[in-house]
Amino acid sequence: MEKIVDRLNQRFQGSHDVPAVLDYFLNHFGKTLGFASSMGAEDQVLTDFIAKINPQTKVFTLDTGRLPEETHELIDQTRGHYPEINLQSYFPRPDNVEKMVAEKGLNLFYDSVESRKLCCYYRKVEPLQRALSGLDGWITGLRREQSESRRQTRLVEFDEDNGILKINPLIYWTEEEVWKYIRQNQVPYNKLHDANYSSIGCAPCTRAVPKDGSVRDGRWWWENSQHKECGLHRNNREVALEEA
Repeated sequence: MEKIVDRLNQRFQGSHDVPAVLDYFLNHFGKTLGFASSMGAEDQVLTDFIAKINPQTKVFTLDTGRLPEETHELIDQTRGHYPEINLQSYFPRPDNVEKMVAEKGLNLFYDSVESRKLCCYYRKVEPLQRALSGLDGWITGLRREQSESRRQTRLVEFDEDNGILKINPLIYWTEEEVWKYIRQNQVPYNKLHDANYSSIGCAPCTRAVPKDGSVRDGRWWWENSQHKECGLHRNNREVALEEA
């Protein structure tokens, strides 16, 4: 698998041609490739590309139960804008959330990194595992520019946690390229971006950032910067830190 991943990365090294990348993988994997959308700006760009290339692709989002109202509005708007795509929502298992809240409280994520990651696991990671069941690969909107922890992310990776390939078509794009595409193609986006929300997750864990801040500064701002991931996109450095 490592040789396959290396070969694919060499094929698309430095590529900004997202349609070519998507066309290759969507044709190769067919119905066994899915796209996980967080409804962020990058994911809306990918949704627009997928609608033009292969709208039958499995496209899904994770509704944690704590999303901002603006994100729910965007989900509905996206479904109306791209009726050819069946945008599916995956929710946390109620029994997991009920047990967690009974034991640790509704806002446990403020108490410790461990509690926050537990909340992320039940609200995001476990639903993602169900969404990826039966797939051979999944597409994400990760970009290297987004955070220090994503600097070494490659366009194609092997997702060891889920045992499938992970495709990051926008990995080489800049934020300027993302917003240029959105404006030129009238792609719907979350209105919180207009209020300086650069990265949008659950409402209690997301806030606006200064214009000179980094993309992920508004996520879990009370934690050390090395913990700025929810568990969906673990890299080797984070695994090492967890095992240390």
